[in-house]
Amino acid sequence: MLALIQGQVETVDASAPEALRLTVRTECGVRHAIAYTELIGPVLAGDRVLLNTWAVELALGTGGTDFVVSVDRPVRRAEPPGHIMKLRYTPLQVPVAAVEAPESPHHSAMRRFATLSAMPVVCAELHSQIPAIAAAAKWQTDGDARIAYIMTDGAALPAALSRLIPRMRERGLIDCCITAGQAFGGDLEAVNIYSALAAAQTVAKCDIAIVGQGPGNAGTETPLGFSGMDQAIALNAASGLDATPIAAVRLSFADPRPRHVGLSHHTGTVLSCGTLCPALVPIPRLSSPEDASLRRRLSSMGILHRHEVITVHAEPALEALLATGIEVTTMGRGIQEERAFFLAAGAAGLVAGQWLEGIDLNNEATRTEAAPFP
Repeated sequence: MLALIQGQVETVDASAPEALRLTVRTECGVRHAIAYTELIGPVLAGDRVLLNTWAVELALGTGGTDFVVSVDRPVRRAEPPGHIMKLRYTPLQVPVAAVEAPESPHHSAMRRFATLSAMPVVCAELHSQIPAIAAAAKWQTDGDARIAYIMTDGAALPAALSRLIPRMRERGLIDCCITAGQAFGGDLEAVNIYSALAAAQTVAKCDIAIVGQGPGNAGTETPLGFSGMDQAIALNAASGLDATPIAAVRLSFADPRPRHVGLSHHTGTVLSCGTLCPALVPIPRLSSPEDASLRRRLSSMGILHRHEVITVHAEPALEALLATGIEVTTMGRGIQEERAFFLAAGAAGLVAGQWLEGIDLNNEATRTEAAPFP
């Protein structure tokens, strides 16, 4: 059941108008909360609100704040934008203008869709990988490639929670955001990952798609129990639609948790047992000890046999990310502390751009031992 508390709004920060950040006076003192205007409408100072407090009580990370469930005043009923619901069968279900729906102006184009025709699709585990991937792909293509970010419903459902999406838009790193499944709030809404990929090409006219969760990542310290497994679902979907699936690896030599040192066990699980198709797996050039550690892990998990692993000089990707001025962290650590993490993400973006430009990825100077890629 929900953990609820009532309070009165004291201040409203509307710098992100779709995700208002509030201070709320309650019987337990002043609390911080987020109000999604797409779900509950506008909120003003003085309003009485009902807060869901579970995230704070459980001391969660990314989502560790209160969320407004309702506002105690009449809200003018808006006309529904479409008949497809997201957050389906919950008290907060909301209608969206799904790109595939019969009432959509894009319905006919979506009906005619047949194949992604080898479109590069970079699939990531973490939201913090997206800016590095996008910056690298834009750099590689001299800014010419149109890029769609497809946000899955594995983690945060509202796109409005992301601080990175608006910054990537402002810096020209992404040209469209598509929210898939139960995720909502993108430029385009899609019923599932397959139709989101189709919309990226058919409707948004993008050349590259980047697929990944929104903020937050659920984990349980078990091999399969983490929300980033939807990276495998995205890779399989890309392959099924005749795209070019590219896996962004999660790599770190700064994480204090042994299971995430070097190649994260999350990436290992995705690529060893989650994927039903071969994928391009770019890895950055590293120092000799780090490189040896990474290759041992790739070999022991059978990833070298299942996929095509490509070594990439990824420093330009890191420079491109830094040039954007976007502050991005992973587990609270920035680019300088987590160079390997952001280099690995950038390597995937570079390869997407190179594929688009027709650069030979099988060049022996960049390729590692791997199974042939169709």
